[in-house]
Amino acid sequence: MLEWKEEYSIGVETIDQQHRQLFTIGNKIYDLLENYMLDDKYDKIASIILQLKEYTIYHFKCEEEYMLEIKYPRYFSQKVEHDDFIDKIESIELDKMDENQNQFIRELMIFIFDWVLNHILQSDKQLQAK
Repeated sequence: MLEWKEEYSIGVETIDQQHRQLFTIGNKIYDLLENYMLDDKYDKIASIILQLKEYTIYHFKCEEEYMLEIKYPRYFSQKVEHDDFIDKIESIELDKMDENQNQFIRELMIFIFDWVLNHILQSDKQLQAK
């Protein structure tokens, strides 16, 4: 489970709120993994992945607009990271999930948690408001 900590804040309230929403979406994946009462999780994970894709596209657009506004020198490297993440989400093959749903969800959750935390702490922290 992802828990928001103040150390993740970059001091730009709009972006911080959006990062919190990414935590919320990531935690939906965690909750689904922990739901042992649900045998078939296909529809739920497909819905969460769609929500994640749509929200990250929105968030990255906002973040990139902010970077352009402040003339952020690492804009292009951040954009590449964002595009790579979207490409990864779009390349998810849900038909592979049917073989072992919990393993699929676990691997997806680890990827998302790691990417979001590393991206915030290593890349987005450099945007930190002064």
